[in-house]
This record gives sequence, structure tokens and C-alpha cells, in this order.
Amino acid sequence: MTPRERDELLHLLQQRFEKHMARHRGLTWADVLPRLDGRHAALESLHQMERSGGEPDVIRRDAASGLIVYCDCSAESPPGRRSLCYDRAALDGRKEHKPGGSAVEAAAAMGIELLDEAHYRELQSLGTFDEKTSSWLATPPDVRELGGALFGDRRFGRVFVYHNGAPSYYAGRGFRAMLKV
Repeated sequence: MTPRERDELLHLLQQRFEKHMARHRGLTWADVLPRLDGRHAALESLHQMERSGGEPDVIRRDAASGLIVYCDCSAESPPGRRSLCYDRAALDGRKEHKPGGSAVEAAAAMGIELLDEAHYRELQSLGTFDEKTSSWLATPPDVRELGGALFGDRRFGRVFVYHNGAPSYYAGRGFRAMLKV
């Protein structure tokens, strides 16, 4: 990331932070900026979240660690992270019509983590997300071992978490992630 891209990203993150204060009550930009300053890997991850359509924003400060938690806050699952199966095993298991990759691998390459069910519900408590799309969620090992993976969405004014075969992929399913800084 160039110095100009860094400055533009910080400006954009500050504008989004100030526009959506209800997502991070009790925090100020002055609390957040020092956590970003000099953290090149975190800034690169946020840059990739932004470039793929995630619209990252602060959702809270982690009580135990004091870290600032960023999350994808785009209204729908990030468009640059859709049409992916769940993980490498699912991708390798497809015989034909393979997608371009997997959600787990894409998140790891970006230095971010998929939301799990609890984090997804937390995000949904801060706004309305995934009314037309769905998002893969970090899946417990016992579900994954049986060939499934979890996804979430919002329909009919309710948040749903459900399962699908991990090798499946859809144009309207991507993944949401978080980054602790």
C-alpha cells in the first residue's frame, strides 16, 4: 500500500466511523487511530477488506484484550468475496464447476477471520445485514467433519444461521470477517 493509499484509507475509515457512531458507542476516533498507527499488516488487511466491498468499521473494543474490533459492515455480503466454497477440503472435493477459491483461504490470505455465529449475531444487532445475500460463518469442527458448513442471513426481519454442504457456492454467498487491532 502506498502512503497515499494509506492516508485515503485512514480518511475513509474515519468518515465511516463518525457516520456510524451507534456501532461503537463509547469510542472515539482518538481511541482508534493509535491502534492503527504503524500497524502495516492491519492496515493492509483493512485495505483488502475495503477493496473487496466489506466496508470495515469498528464494532467494539474487546473487553479482555483492549483491542479494537473491525468488522465488515457492508449491507450485503462483500461482492468481491462471493461465489466461494467454504474451505480447501471442500474446493478439492468438487469434481466439476469449481469456484475460484474458498472463504477460509481468502480470509487467511487477507489476514482476517471469518465471523462465527456469535459474532454474526452481534453484527446483526448493530444494523440490518445480508437481506439479499448470505455469508459463510466459521464452522465448528464437528459440523465440518460431517461435510457441512454454516452460513447466516437476514430474512423476514429475523437472523438465520443454517447449514449447507461445504463444497457449495452461490453468487449471493460470500463471507464477512473481522480484524482485531
